[in-house]
Amino acid sequence: MINVTEIGRRIMIAATAIILAGCSSLIPGGGEQLSAAPSTAAGAADAAPDYLVGPLDQLEIFVWRAPELSTNVTVRPDGRISTPLVEDMVASGKTPSQLAGDLERSLRQYVKNPEVTVIVSNFSSTFDQQVRVLGEAQQPIALPYQAGMTVLDVMVAVGGLTQFAAGNRAVLIRGQGEDRTSYRVRLDDLLRKGKISANVPVLPGDVILIPESVF
Repeated sequence: MINVTEIGRRIMIAATAIILAGCSSLIPGGGEQLSAAPSTAAGAADAAPDYLVGPLDQLEIFVWRAPELSTNVTVRPDGRISTPLVEDMVASGKTPSQLAGDLERSLRQYVKNPEVTVIVSNFSSTFDQQVRVLGEAQQPIALPYQAGMTVLDVMVAVGGLTQFAAGNRAVLIRGQGEDRTSYRVRLDDLLRKGKISANVPVLPGDVILIPESVF
């Protein structure tokens, strides 16, 4: 008799197979001919669109030479923020630099030549700001993205690979639609052989697919 755990595992395998089939045009030769994922944070950022601020993001707003106007705020569910001298401003859907520019324009009536820097200190857990792991992980889940997160961080959070995993055939999918790109990630080399060179940065919205070994 098949127990509930085995049924759940088989459902996850089937779901992963469906997703891999849907991405077949992006995964030539079953993933073996894919390019390696960018090995630096800068290279990863070049492959992804600019980050857009979202509801519940935590922001550090620094106004140069005006510490009384610098503050930490959380974007409200309606996508707006309030800061000293700026009671209500839309933040959601803007890049941090765009938001900084809008704050500078609002502060000009109070401060001469304001210079504002906006840093996202904690990302929200909205769907496009998660890193999702599907397939042969011990606990396939969606994780809130954190700045500086790598594949190793993700795999530690999901408990590593199952005994059925084909880790070196894993695929990292980045972007959406026509901008979507697939990369090879070698999880066996990273987790089972300790090759740190196989560790690469991840970005918000990344999906890691771990197929099952073929015995």
